[in-house]
Amino acid sequence: MNTNVFLPGRSRLLSLFSTLALLALALPVQAQPYSINWYKVSGGGGTSTNSPYTVSGTIGQHDASRPLTSGSYELAGGFWALISVLQTPGAPTLYISHSGSTVTVFWQDELGWGLQQNNTLTNSLSWSASGGVTTSSGTNYLNLVSPTGNLFFRLKHP
Repeated sequence: MNTNVFLPGRSRLLSLFSTLALLALALPVQAQPYSINWYKVSGGGGTSTNSPYTVSGTIGQHDASRPLTSGSYELAGGFWALISVLQTPGAPTLYISHSGSTVTVFWQDELGWGLQQNNTLTNSLSWSASGGVTTSSGTNYLNLVSPTGNLFFRLKHP
């Protein structure tokens, strides 16, 4: 005698109750506190050495943070979008430094070399002589207080 009786409606009902039971036992899902942190891996770049310190870096997007400071040292990430030097082959080396809101462009005073500036590198005809250059102890200086926009500098021999 067969004691197992198959009832199609009963099986469907059992399946429905099982599914509802599983759904009732499921824990509520909550949003997770995800974030996208800023990391970057860079390549290329260059090295700057002035005994006893050496700094190696790359040109990249400006970091969304303030400079790291300790005592008389400061390290700022990214690159300067404000001011840049275009080195002329055979010319004295141009240097840039800044203190507070003053930027100084300077180079060794060599006869015949004049400083020119441009606010874009896409128009090679818009270079003009820089005014306000001073000379002290064999070095030429151009001090810019709170400069704005992009500035590019080069030395030109007439």
